[in-house]
Amino acid sequence: MASRAQPRQRLPRAAESASGRYADLPDVRFHALRHTAATLMLEANVNPRVVQEILGHANIRQTMDTYSHVLPNMQQQAAERMDEMLG
Repeated sequence: MASRAQPRQRLPRAAESASGRYADLPDVRFHALRHTAATLMLEANVNPRVVQEILGHANIRQTMDTYSHVLPNMQQQAAERMDEMLG
């Protein structure tokens, strides 16, 4: 049995102005917001294991493979901290 492709999920335009019309908000896919949230958490030094659990990834590798673009900044920060500790 072939599975049907799911339509892309989009957030409803929930914010309305006083006139009852929708506010001028971009049409954003839910997945894009999820990806942004995970990237921001990693950039804020939230433990990757915590991010993995929040996202519901089966293992840490899935999280780190998906968000590896954040790693160079994290590695630089770790090197700077080590430098500070060692003087």
